[in-house]
Amino acid sequence: MERQQIHEKILYPVTRVRASASGGSGVLVYSEPDPMNPEEYINIALTCQHVIDQNIILKDEWDGVLKRDMKRDVMQEVTVEVFDYKGSSIVSANSTTSEIIAYDKNHDLAAVKLNNTRKMPHVATIIPREEISDVHIADPVWVSGCSLLHDPFPNAGTLTSIREIIDQKSYVMQNAPSIFGNSGGGLFHGVTGNLLGLTSRITVTQLGFGVDVQAWMGFSTHPDRMYEFLDHQELQFLYDDEDDYYSAMERRVTKQREALRSIMIDDQKDIRKL
Repeated sequence: MERQQIHEKILYPVTRVRASASGGSGVLVYSEPDPMNPEEYINIALTCQHVIDQNIILKDEWDGVLKRDMKRDVMQEVTVEVFDYKGSSIVSANSTTSEIIAYDKNHDLAAVKLNNTRKMPHVATIIPREEISDVHIADPVWVSGCSLLHDPFPNAGTLTSIREIIDQKSYVMQNAPSIFGNSGGGLFHGVTGNLLGLTSRITVTQLGFGVDVQAWMGFSTHPDRMYEFLDHQELQFLYDDEDDYYSAMERRVTKQREALRSIMIDDQKDIRKL
């Protein structure tokens, strides 16, 4: 890719994400007109769940309908910084509150909806599902994020492993340097500029009472797993032009209601057994 393409596809879509007492990176993946108000835009960024974990509070609350304690998640807003550029120079950092619309601790992925409704000129393109099998070891890649919460910058490298299993989850490994703060930032293919996954782990070894970080052995969400997250969370609109935000949110509500209905049915079965 030419330098301008690297800027537009790999650097410009990257954001800085700040939660209550932590921070990391994010990647803008969606900026489309709001079907309910076409003058405004719906803007979505992906990040790692552990980046915004402190803003997800689980509470045990009594449900008067189900007659039982239920776990509920209360999600506080996070802050997303979107950067405006002139070439390689940042001319402004626009901080906007954002709503957590989906998260999955097992996949370590989350999606946030920016309250800023202006059009985002640069968003990342998620690798098409049918192109995942064309990704190979030694392919050039870029890791782009906010290392140590610095302003975003890209690091070049290659893919060193296509499928690493860690805690029963699949990752890709790359030697493009990454460090704390890169979490939630993007791993981009060096030829197409497509988003392959989110940077989420690095290799650390214990040395006496200290640790040594192998910044050149980083792990990112496998693209197959990124699609598993999007499909399970009903966020197909992020990659399917035939879908839209409101249809996705309606499906999520329906799925939640069906889950609660199953719980009530199971409770009634238990009562009959008594």
